[in-house]
Amino acid sequence: MLTATAIEEVFTPEDYLKNPPEHMEWVDGQLVEKNGMTLPHGEIQLNLGSYWRSYAISSGQGGKVYTDTPCRTIKQGRRPDVAYLTPELAVQYGKAAALPMCFPLVAEIASPTDRVEEFFAKGKEYLDSGCQDVWLVLPESKWIFVITQTQRLWFVSGNVAITQVMLPGFSVAVDELLD
Repeated sequence: MLTATAIEEVFTPEDYLKNPPEHMEWVDGQLVEKNGMTLPHGEIQLNLGSYWRSYAISSGQGGKVYTDTPCRTIKQGRRPDVAYLTPELAVQYGKAAALPMCFPLVAEIASPTDRVEEFFAKGKEYLDSGCQDVWLVLPESKWIFVITQTQRLWFVSGNVAITQVMLPGFSVAVDELLD
């Protein structure tokens, strides 16, 4: 997620989409470094991305799975930790430097430096921008929130987390993902 490290420079959303700087998001009119990731964060990111990709292939749904790939929300330029793009959108935007819209399925993994209010506000921002499923993963608590336009589900240790709209039928045990 983000910390308060901002780069003082005039940068528009269009600039961000044309040439998104590595490890940066465009937030409230400024470039902000995305940092605070830990080894467990990276492992969860890789595992969830691999699970989504394997499921998209094995289920025949297809599509592409990305990590830290820039996209545009209605307010900001973001880099979701893990994101899924449908086959149709992958054909349409697969060669772009950044997705000019929000991914239909995203996951954000909380880092030790994240502030809870900002973390959940980011999930709402994705939903407000057209995202269908948002996964908010809190590794230390072993909680996963799966949020859609109409549902808010909370999965804890011992539960199996499931997507609601995108990648129908996908599930993963919370403990398998977060241990």
